Order: sequence, then C-alpha cells, then structure tokens
Amino acid sequence: MFANKPVPLLSFTTKASYSQFSTAIFHPFFSSLRANPSLFQTKQAHAHIIISGLAGNASLMGHLLTILALSPSTPFDYSQSIYQTITNPNVFASNNMIRCFAKSESPLKSVLFYSSMLRNCVRPNNYSFTFLLQACGKGIGFNEGVQLHGHVVKLGFGEDVYVRNALIHLYSSCCKVESSKKVFDESPHNRDVITWNAMLAGFARDGRVDVVESMFDEMPERDVISWNTMIMAYVHNGKLEEGLECFRRMRGIGLIPNEATLVTVLSASAQLGLIEHGRLVQSIIDSLNIPLTVTLGTALLDMYAKCGCIEQSRLLFDKMPQRDISTWNVMICGMASHGRGKEAIALFERFLNEGIRPVNVTFIGVLNACSRAGLVKEGKRYFKLMTDNYGIEPEMEHYGCMVDLLGRAGLVSEAIEMIENKVVSPNPVLWATLLCACRIHGLIELGENIGNKLIELDPSYDGHYVQLANIYAKSRKWDEVIRVRRLMAERNTNKIAGWSLIETQGRVHQFVAGDRKHERSLEIHKMLEVIETRVAEAGYVPNLSSVLHDIGEEEKENAIRVHSERLAIAFGFLVIGAGDCIRIVKNLRVCTDCHEVSKIISRVFEREIIVRDGSRFHHFKEGKCSCLDYW
Repeated sequence: MFANKPVPLLSFTTKASYSQFSTAIFHPFFSSLRANPSLFQTKQAHAHIIISGLAGNASLMGHLLTILALSPSTPFDYSQSIYQTITNPNVFASNNMIRCFAKSESPLKSVLFYSSMLRNCVRPNNYSFTFLLQACGKGIGFNEGVQLHGHVVKLGFGEDVYVRNALIHLYSSCCKVESSKKVFDESPHNRDVITWNAMLAGFARDGRVDVVESMFDEMPERDVISWNTMIMAYVHNGKLEEGLECFRRMRGIGLIPNEATLVTVLSASAQLGLIEHGRLVQSIIDSLNIPLTVTLGTALLDMYAKCGCIEQSRLLFDKMPQRDISTWNVMICGMASHGRGKEAIALFERFLNEGIRPVNVTFIGVLNACSRAGLVKEGKRYFKLMTDNYGIEPEMEHYGCMVDLLGRAGLVSEAIEMIENKVVSPNPVLWATLLCACRIHGLIELGENIGNKLIELDPSYDGHYVQLANIYAKSRKWDEVIRVRRLMAERNTNKIAGWSLIETQGRVHQFVAGDRKHERSLEIHKMLEVIETRVAEAGYVPNLSSVLHDIGEEEKENAIRVHSERLAIAFGFLVIGAGDCIRIVKNLRVCTDCHEVSKIISRVFEREIIVRDGSRFHHFKEGKCSCLDYW
C-alpha cells in the first residue's frame, strides 16, 4: 500500500557526511565558502585551485567532490569531469563520486562505477557500501543490491551499523521487507535509532501498521523521524484519527515537529476536513518560525481548500513567494471542488501564461472545474488542448470528467459516444457517472439498461443498486425498487451507512440518520423541531423523492427529517457561536431535500453552512448554494 508513498528520509550517513564536509569547508581553498555554497561559488573555488596549479592534487579534488556530492543541484557531468582529472583517485574521492551517481537520474550506474573501482585497485570501505546501497535503493535495484550485500559480507563490513542501516533501507525500498527484517534481526547489538527507523519505514511502506505500532513501542530510543514514521503509517493507511492522536502524543512529550511531521498532519486534517486541527498546525508553524517552503505551503493550501476555507486557501496561494506545479494543481482542483469553475479556468490561463507546462493532474482539475460549473464549451476546448497541444493521453479520470460534464448538461448521447468510441476499455465508473445523469434527467429506460449492466459487471458494489433504485423511485415504480433492494439483500450488498461529522472545541462529533446516541441528543432533537417550524413558516415543502420506500407521506417526512446532516446542523446551532460558520463533512452525496432545506436554513437563521459531501463542497448562504443546484 505504501509503494508510491513518501517515507521519512533516513540519514544513515550523517556522521560520515558531517566529518567529510567539515574537512572540505575548513581546507584553506574552501574556507571562504559558506555551509551550503552555490554552484557558482563552488566553481570559483575550483578555478582558484586551477590557477594555483593544484588541479592534480587528489586530496583537493576529493574535497571538491564532497561539496558537489552534498549540493542538491549539481550537474552530474561536472562532477564526473572533476573525477576524471584525478590521476590516482583514492577511496575518499571515489566514494563522493558514488554519491554523485546516487543523486543522478541513473543511480544504478554507481554499481558499474564500483566495478571500475575494483579493477583500478581502489579498495572500498564501509562508506562505499553505504552510498552504493543508497543508490540501489533509489534506483530500486534489488538484484544489484543483493550482489553488493555479498561483497559486504565477503569484505567484513556486515557488522557495520551504517552499512546495515543502508541494507535495511535498500530492501524496504524494493518492497522486500522480510529481507530487511532478516538483516535487522541478525545483529541485535548493532542497532541505533536510525536502524529502528529504517525498519519502521519498511513496514510502514508495506502497509503493516500493526507491526509498526509494535516496533514503535519496543524502541529503546525515539527521535522525530520515529514519530514521523508512526504518524505517516497511520495516515497513509487511512487511520487518520490515530495519526492525529499520535501527533498529539508527540507534542505532549515536548518533541518539536519538523516539516515532514507537519505536512503529514495537514494531510490527515485535509482528508478529514477538520479545520481546527489544520489551524493548530499553522499556529505551530508560526510559533516555531518554520519557513514556509513550497511543500509546506502547498500542504496548507490543500488543507484549507479541503476544509471548506477556499478564500483562505486562495489568500495563502497569492502570498506564497514560490510555487511549483503541485501548488498550482492544488489551487485549481480546490477551486473546482468548490464550484468556482470560472475562477479555476482563469487560474489555469494564468498558469499557462507563466510558462509552466501542465501535466495530466492539471487537466483533471480544469475539466472537473468545467464539469462542476456546467461549462461544456470550455470543457471540450480544454480536452482538445490537452491532447493536441500537450500530447497528454487521456486517462480514465479525464474521460470521467468529460462524461460527467456532458451527462449533467443533458448531452447523454454524446457522452455515450465518447465512452463507446474513445475509451479503449471503458471503466464501470464511466457508466456509473452516466447512470447519475439518467437519474437527473429522468431517462428511465436508458438508466435501467445501464444500471442492470453495471450490476452484472460489479455485483458487490452497493452504489449501482442505489442509483438504479433512485431512478425507479423517481418514476414511482415501487415494485422495481423492492426488486432491486431484495437483490441487494440476496447478494449481501448493503448500502453504506451515511454519516456527518462536525468539529467543535477540539472534538469531532459524528451523526448517522435517526441518531439518538449523542450525549446531547435531547437538546439536538428539540433544536431540530425549532428549525423545522421556522423553515416551514418560510415555505419549505419536503421533497420525498430520495426515500426509496413505498410508504406513507408522513413516514417519508419522518425519515428525511432525521438525516445525519440535519442532526449535525442542529448540533452546530447549539455549540457554535451565533454568526459563525457551521462546517459539516459527509461521506455520501447530500440528498435533494437536505440540500433544499439547508438553503432555507441559511436564509431564515442568517447562518452560513458549508457541507463537504462525497462529491463536492456546498456553501449555503442567504438562501442560495454555491453549486447553483448543479450537483
């Protein structure tokens, strides 16, 4: 599960790097250089060496390679050209050349370089293998790593803690966590905190959270990276609340979080839609004076956008001194999810004017923005621009946006043509998107055909049954509704229970339909009655089309009035100050009646209500919704 997820950097070469770097910096030729010299400054030092007639000094050139190896952006060819000027390179210079290979685009070529070292009688040391194994880990070179492991044992470096840490990291990077564990267990007395961290990261990458928990508890010593790995293991495996609780424990013992910690916690807050947790992280950033890097700034943008604060997100975006393509993508996608299609498109045009080349994710955001706002003409133009101008092959997500755009606009036949003629192997999700359009536009016969086809393709997914039942219910075909529901029961496919979350005063409160388990349930239902009375006086008439039962009107009204978001809104009135926004997160799409009543509540009570449902954001204010009833 963790194969494509980032893990904390493992600084298993820290002591070696520091000592070599210090030697280089305090050498007379390098003493004027600052701790992180630019490439230009390094070249000036190189020129000084040449002018002084010392270009053949192996020690000096080795130190120059050290600086280049530690620099984040050195052209590989430059490093290689320096190494080639050394007549008899020693192991120190060769090790730094390996490090340059390791950070290049072809890290596995370091193994070929190692072979040439041996042929030239340069005997490797423990640092040689640390850097070589690091390169193999980066290049996912399992076979090369195994061969190097043999050399490690043969040359007597098997007990070196740095080499062992590098071996553990290599096998974990290649998804061979059992091999990592074997190395870890071989020498229990040769471990440091980095050894434990490497093993933690391996199991985290493999998605084995229970093992990570157990090892974390056994650790004799923990540092920030240990906690980061534990938090990341939770968050990347969907245990978001546990990740936030782990962060709270970390802060409780006085450990200062670093950027990796904060980015992960912001991700958890964003996925849960918990603005209070997100704001807490920003307060920590401010109090610790942590620099707002592109990565951290982008994580904050994403958090605010996914917690319903799109204005705050845009304000932060405009203030960021530096942005990368991920920053732009987050902002464009954020605008799209909030129904601000025209703003998202304007942002994309600005993006192009700045000379940045869009990628497939960029166009997912742009096409999604067009779909949410019903911008059919623009959507078609950008889809063509993506393929013709940028040569980006459409993926299923791009087709999904286009089918949704066409379907919602009533161009169902055009959407069907796109699925049948353009997509090589249509995904059931595309037909499910079209099924939603059939429900919106009342296309009963077509919806029935698509719904039955989807149930045949994936009989275990409850969404297809529910959509088909909705279509039948809208046309009052109750016998068919009963048939579909019976089919769900026979196949043991139960509808996912809907819930709504609301965060207040550091706690998250969850409600399900008809909920009476909350500690303030009596007050909530009394508030619900007050709300119902006021909205009825304002002209509210229940829309019962979403109730999939052939039952009396009064029973249907009772079923709708206790939907989870209504209970959450009523609770919000009790605990959130007058005039403050009520923010709710739902796991499912908001129903038609709850959408309508939320608009009326926002007008009657003069309260802004923001709901993040399974599809998008709805900003209810002054009797209107940001989606313009197009969702």
